[in-house]
Amino acid sequence: MAITPSPRTDAAESFGTQVRRAVIWRSGSQIGAQTVQWAATFLVIRILDPRDYGLYAMTGVILVFLNMLNGYGLASGLIQRDDVSARQVRQSFGMLIALNLVLAIAQVSIAPLAAAYYRQPEVAALLRVQALIYLITPFAALPYALLSRAMEFRKQAAANLAASLAGAGAALGGALAGWGVWTLVWAPIALYAVRAIMLTWAARSLIWPSFDFRGAGHLARYGGMMAAGQFFWFLQSQIDVFIAGRRFDPHQLGIYTTALFLAQIFVSKFVPPLNEVAFSAYARMQHDEGAVARAFVRAVRVIMVLALPFYLGLAATAEPLVLTMLDAKWAEVTPVVRLIALAMPFMTLQVLYAPACDARGRPGIGARNGAVGAMLLGFAFLIGVHWGPVGLGWSWIAAYPLYLIASSRRSLPVIGASGRDLVGAIAPSACAAIGMALVVTLVDRLLPALPPPPRLAALVAVGAATYGAWLALFARGTIRELIALVRKRPLPAA
Repeated sequence: MAITPSPRTDAAESFGTQVRRAVIWRSGSQIGAQTVQWAATFLVIRILDPRDYGLYAMTGVILVFLNMLNGYGLASGLIQRDDVSARQVRQSFGMLIALNLVLAIAQVSIAPLAAAYYRQPEVAALLRVQALIYLITPFAALPYALLSRAMEFRKQAAANLAASLAGAGAALGGALAGWGVWTLVWAPIALYAVRAIMLTWAARSLIWPSFDFRGAGHLARYGGMMAAGQFFWFLQSQIDVFIAGRRFDPHQLGIYTTALFLAQIFVSKFVPPLNEVAFSAYARMQHDEGAVARAFVRAVRVIMVLALPFYLGLAATAEPLVLTMLDAKWAEVTPVVRLIALAMPFMTLQVLYAPACDARGRPGIGARNGAVGAMLLGFAFLIGVHWGPVGLGWSWIAAYPLYLIASSRRSLPVIGASGRDLVGAIAPSACAAIGMALVVTLVDRLLPALPPPPRLAALVAVGAATYGAWLALFARGTIRELIALVRKRPLPAA
């Protein structure tokens, strides 16, 4: 006798398959896009000087501060709501245009003050040109929200890949043409412009905006709460550059920010697209606390099994990696990237809390977590800056575990997961990654003198083999989940 699956089972399998496809498209496109960008980025780093990156980092403080107000929180409100009308979409577009126009004017006005603070006149000119980014933002934020709401990540993937090609081409062309720091300004503008065009075309979102905001209170409140969380994220993510930019010269600041870029590659490039998928998925199951908790723990387990070997492997191979990927003129980066990499597992886990709490309708949790993080990290950076870039590296190690503990106590009850669940999800891959790092460090000491490229290749091979063996012993369940995801099998119902 044939058994007919229940509608609930079919729905669960369909949703699980939808999430799996979203993860594959979003993370797969990110890998493809980042491969293109990294190839160009490392070539550009070898051409430009640390001073160029130091000047660009000074403008980044203003850019990140104003970009947290650029309206992506409003767009997330469209994803989070159960029902959205055409009028609300037009209102959101109008809010995005008005808000970003104000931000562009504000950045042009602030530019001379920022240049005076850093004592670098070039900063003003850079900021004025970078204000173009805000005029592009509405045409990317709205279609992004509409496509995310429909979980149409394949179309987002095409837009991201095209944008990456445009940005990489602009960066490499500018560096070869001798543009110096202006290479780092025009390349992102090219990337954002192409992404906005592609997303708008994919979502068919070129509509007439509405500047009548009556009845849009929910979107404004939700966006405001998310902006508050982003404000504190800005404080904790930029306060180091803000403090160091006043004390360091552009060369020292370039060394520190390049080390930060290398150490944060995974958390800043791979985790955000996964969080985008997670937020859309959590929002679909937001009324089932148990489902959100199980999905969150699964996400932690899968992401950390990839993140932990990356960070600990980076710390163990920092010297040959820097000398191979960059150049001898960047050798000062090595001790800094080694220290920051050891703090990144805590940061990766920390950023996984936000989409689950936001989707549960509690974006204020992220704001309160961010306030604690800004205070702890700011205090640590004020102390560490006296010892140069290496001192800032130690500040990350000192502050981030405390920040994670405070955030976990506030976030886990909202998500519905326990600390024991979290430890159980992380422990197997943590044991495997620590064992791998110890073996790689030992092998590195035993190796004869080798040029950086073959030395790096040997250490990566040893690390991959060791980590794979440790996973086979300690994390077989996670391996099965990863295989199921890659082989396009439906994920277990959350």
